[in-house]
Amino acid sequence: MHLTRPETPVDPAGHADPGGEAGMATAEYAIGTLAAAAFAGLLLALIRSGSLTGALQSIIESALSV
Repeated sequence: MHLTRPETPVDPAGHADPGGEAGMATAEYAIGTLAAAAFAGLLLALIRSGSLTGALQSIIESALSV
């Protein structure tokens, strides 16, 4: 039984992880998802405020009229 850390860190799947960053991707995905949700909420608030509705409507109408 080994009570010390192995020379090369191992990720949960049992693969060698020389950088010792096993599990970091989950935290990075969580931060990215949170940032995307916050950005979507900001865009939704801007669109619902009415100030951009006219501009967006004219852009969509000009794109559809081509």
